[in-house]
Amino acid sequence: MDIPFEPIVAGYKLNIHLLLEYLAFFIGYRYYVYLKRNSNDVITTSNRLYIILGAAIGALLGSRIVGVLEHPLALSNQPLLYLLNSKTIMGGLFGGLLGVELAKKIIGEKHSSGDLFTLPIIVGIFIGRIGCFLMGTNEFTYGKETVFFMGMDLGDGILRHPIALYELLFLILLFFALKAFSKRNTENGAVFKYFMLAYFGFRFLMEFLKPNQFFILGLSTIQILCITCWLYYYKFIFKAMKHAR
Repeated sequence: MDIPFEPIVAGYKLNIHLLLEYLAFFIGYRYYVYLKRNSNDVITTSNRLYIILGAAIGALLGSRIVGVLEHPLALSNQPLLYLLNSKTIMGGLFGGLLGVELAKKIIGEKHSSGDLFTLPIIVGIFIGRIGCFLMGTNEFTYGKETVFFMGMDLGDGILRHPIALYELLFLILLFFALKAFSKRNTENGAVFKYFMLAYFGFRFLMEFLKPNQFFILGLSTIQILCITCWLYYYKFIFKAMKHAR
């Protein structure tokens, strides 16, 4: 199989990444419905709907804003097209987080709501990243040139770090680790917070392997967002460190 993988069906070239994105949303949501049906959710159905709406709006805005900021210099070339096509899961996750918190303030919901979404989010990201991997250098999820044994030709004839493949392996480990943790953890909201800290920490490190071109103080836009996420959860981090001691 060649990468980028662009299958032709009935004379039409399929965008495998777009198809897997739709599949990720569908399977992720169905998995969420399954988990909710088999859980003792303390949040009412109506409040859950408002929370999901807040998450969706926040994720949409966050994904687009951070996507543009990741390569702001590209705005000078076809700015409208770039605005429409720029998106990143990192901005979507953090924007969704802010959207949820705002929605909860509006409706007066006090309970943590993220745990039930955590595993479905991981499953959705995993499916989406398969699409990123299959798109090769057509998606900015490839790494720098490397002589590392896992280096792959992702479509441009150069051996590169397969960043998307690294992430797939990480997500498998994270899924089972958090699933096991959720069975013995009693603190509401902790599973989602550990997911955010772990995933954003992983992505911070992976950015050093990507051929980024825009930096602020030597860090990419995604790395600055990762630091922002960790600062957002600073109280939880200190609490977890104190508990560990």
